[in-house]
Amino acid sequence: MGFSNPVYDGSFADPQIIAVGNEYFAFATNGPLGNVQTLTSRDLVSWEVVGDALPSLPDWTGPGRVWAPEVAVHAADRYVMYYTSRDVAAGRQAVGVAVAPTPTGPYVDKSTKPLISQAHEGGSIDASPFQDSTGRRWLYWKNDGNAIGVDTWIYVSELSADGLTLVGPARRMIKQDLPWEGNLVEAPYMVERNGKFHLFYSGNAFDKATYAVGHALCESPTGPCVKSGDPILSSSPDAAGPGHNMVLGDWFVYHAWDPEQVGTDPKGRTMWLSRLTWDGDTPVVQPPIARNPLDP
Repeated sequence: MGFSNPVYDGSFADPQIIAVGNEYFAFATNGPLGNVQTLTSRDLVSWEVVGDALPSLPDWTGPGRVWAPEVAVHAADRYVMYYTSRDVAAGRQAVGVAVAPTPTGPYVDKSTKPLISQAHEGGSIDASPFQDSTGRRWLYWKNDGNAIGVDTWIYVSELSADGLTLVGPARRMIKQDLPWEGNLVEAPYMVERNGKFHLFYSGNAFDKATYAVGHALCESPTGPCVKSGDPILSSSPDAAGPGHNMVLGDWFVYHAWDPEQVGTDPKGRTMWLSRLTWDGDTPVVQPPIARNPLDP
């Protein structure tokens, strides 16, 4: 039967989805629904509003710049959320961590300071958790170097078993060095497949049609990584500036703009799905299609 994109036609930037039982929960950057916008679905296509998963913020930050939440499932009654918000003392974006007993929260962050705050490198954003096949947990993020005119790196560090602290060194993995990436790389997302590690990331400016998703093949969760080259997902006649993706089984989840209102659409970036297949170690992603003939 297929489905229509966007699957959520409201402001829902930087989407992430987790599956719990036979239900899906989606989280996104601050917007009309609150600090961490939250939806639920049974089929990935029809979404219902839940509300705000992070209604209260810790003292080190405030509302208005709560970005890119991602949730790691630790147990049936323990969910850990990593999110970006402003480190008021440093004047830059930073990464926080919050915990909840249910997927929809409310998530609570009792910290007195951010988990990661690289003010000297422009700040820290876009944290993404990953658990490898051995059970070790990792956290990926970006230093917000473009905020101060320096390089942007995708960083990784090992996480403690409870997901609340970094227990290893912060390692640099990739930075912007391809023409299509412009001044930045960001929004990392790691996938393990057949013993190999695939780092997805976005590049260029989020409010431009040139924003796109890239891929790098890595030898381990910490690298080294080799980029594939050209973007694996870029603008189409139906959607512009696709980016900040995550992978859910055989589906790519990401946000995109209305091609006629890139960067200016009052509605903002909406949530889209595209089919993901593989050609050996190379991911192949459908371009953004408003009427997708496949079913999730």
